[in-house]
Formats: sequence, structure tokens, C-alpha cells
Amino acid sequence: MTTPAPLLDVRDLRVSFDIRRDGDMPWTPARKLQAVAGVDFTLLSGETLGVVGESGCGKSTLARALIGLVPATGRAIWRDGTDLLSLSPRQMLRYRRDIQMVFQDPLASLNPRMTVGQIIAEPLTTHQRGLSRAEVKTRVKQMMDRVGLLPNQINRYPHEFSGGQCQRIGIARALIVEPMLIICDEPVSALDVSIQAQVINLLDDLQRDLGLALIFIAHDLSVVKHISDRVMVLYLGRVMEIADADELYANPQHPYTQALLSAVPIPDPARERAKRIIPLDGDLPSPLAPPSGCVFRTRCPRAQALCAAEVPPLSGGAHGAHGHRYACHFPGPLSGTEIAA
Repeated sequence: MTTPAPLLDVRDLRVSFDIRRDGDMPWTPARKLQAVAGVDFTLLSGETLGVVGESGCGKSTLARALIGLVPATGRAIWRDGTDLLSLSPRQMLRYRRDIQMVFQDPLASLNPRMTVGQIIAEPLTTHQRGLSRAEVKTRVKQMMDRVGLLPNQINRYPHEFSGGQCQRIGIARALIVEPMLIICDEPVSALDVSIQAQVINLLDDLQRDLGLALIFIAHDLSVVKHISDRVMVLYLGRVMEIADADELYANPQHPYTQALLSAVPIPDPARERAKRIIPLDGDLPSPLAPPSGCVFRTRCPRAQALCAAEVPPLSGGAHGAHGHRYACHFPGPLSGTEIAA
């Protein structure tokens, strides 16, 4: 059986920013903040890649780099062989229809001076200029109905809708041009739990019906497990572990992944009381001065001298469609002694 060609193939993606402090002289060299430090992954058509990690680990920066909102180096090869990272803003315009984004804050991502109909129609008027006004209005109403909005609300403004409804508007805006890939940057983090479930189920249904590929960024690992085919764990801009969702949740190899999973609540009270919590000591190190070797070593209960001396390669076994890979010199489940220490 041949492996299908990836929709997106990302290699050594890096994003850095020049940081200056108040009081720096014009000739003072800027400090480099490495927000994304060599990320590799592939994404197939119709697949969902979940991206998880603590705040400040580079998840949103990764998303913005893929659509050209921040400059990046490396390669992001689209299905036609084009390197998206090498394109100018004008050249990137032709790929905007195929790659859309749903943002974290549903209300802030919508123009308050535009009606819902104008917001959802904007991508159509940009990418499909041959459509008549009547055709655009019909398409918008159909899309509103598809995402669970009433078509008779087409002339209302964003402030007249709830947070969940605003996120549905954002999803409708992304879907209206029939993209191949939607990047969801924490699309449910600002919503109530019940509304989160509605939006997640909506994305799940739309993906299944339309054959979309998703990159789904979130903090909540239970949400990520529900919607993802594969999961990638980031820490200080580096990939710690990537695997098929079932494999990663059942058999995490990196201590950081194990710590994140141990914090996920279990709805069974007996199992919740019996599980072992793996604490993460200290705060996330500054990306301006990341630790040498393995960037997780300063918080890892298994860290040894090798971890400070060498950066662990992203390697591992061949479980699942893409393999189970992890960046750790000493992978495997943590023992009770290591956790207690």
C-alpha cells in the first residue's frame, strides 16, 4: 500500500524575533528570541494534527508562520511542491483560499463595523470576484445554516452574538471559500465548556463532510484527543513528541508528555484519586536563554549529564501511520521513585 503524498510537509521551521530592552542604545545588538526552533511534521489531506503545550511554547507562532503572518525559515511544502515560506505576500495570495485560519478570540477576530453577512462574504469577494451579489448572498446564507446560525441574522453585527456564535461566524468565514486546510488557534479556549463541546462537534462534523485537514492548537488535552488523528507536543519551540493520538495517550515516551497527561482530569472518581500526578517543578525557561542540550532538562525528573550536553534528536519507533517519535535521551514511563524525587 502506497503512502499518500502529504498535503503539507514542514521541515526545520524556525521563527525568531529581535528583542530590545528599554534603554538600549541604537547600536546595542538585539537579543534573539527563538520562538520556534526547528519543527518537523507532515499533514495528510483530511487529517487533524493536534498541537499542545504550555503557554509560550510556540504554538500560535507556528500557526502564524504557516500562513505568512510572521517571517520564518525552513520549508513548508504544499501539495503542489511550492514552498510556502519562500513566497512573497503577493505570491501567497493564491494559497489563501486553500489555507484558512480560525482565531482564538472569536469577538476580537471579527470587524465590529461589518455585518455578519459582510464578514462571511469577504473571502468570497477577495478570491472569487466573478460571483454576483445574489450568488454571494446565497452562499453566505447556506454557510450560516451549515454552521448553526440563522440565515435571517445576516444583517446583524458581531456584538449582538454570544462568544460561541461569534466563533461559528469565524468558522463560516474560513469555510466559505472551501479550503483544504484550516488552522484552528485555540478556537475554544475563550468559551464555556458546553459551548466548547458544540464548536468541537461542529468542526468534527464539517471535517468529516468536507474532507478538511485541520491543525488544531489547544491547551486542553482531552479536547485534542477527541478531535485529533495525531498529536504533536511542543516545549520552548521544539517538538518533544509526535504520534498517532491513541498511541501517544496510551504510551507516552517523553517525560513532558507524561506530565501533561497526568494533569488531565479523569471523570471516574476512583481512577482520579488513584492516578499519579507528575509535577513540573519551576517555570518555563525564557526563550531568550533556553537551557543547553534538551530544553526540558531543567524541569525533568530524569535529567542526566548527557541531557545538558547534547540536543536529543527526534527519533523513535514506527507505530502508527507516521511513526511515534520523541526527542529524549532516556525515554519511557517514569518510575514512582523518579516522580517522588
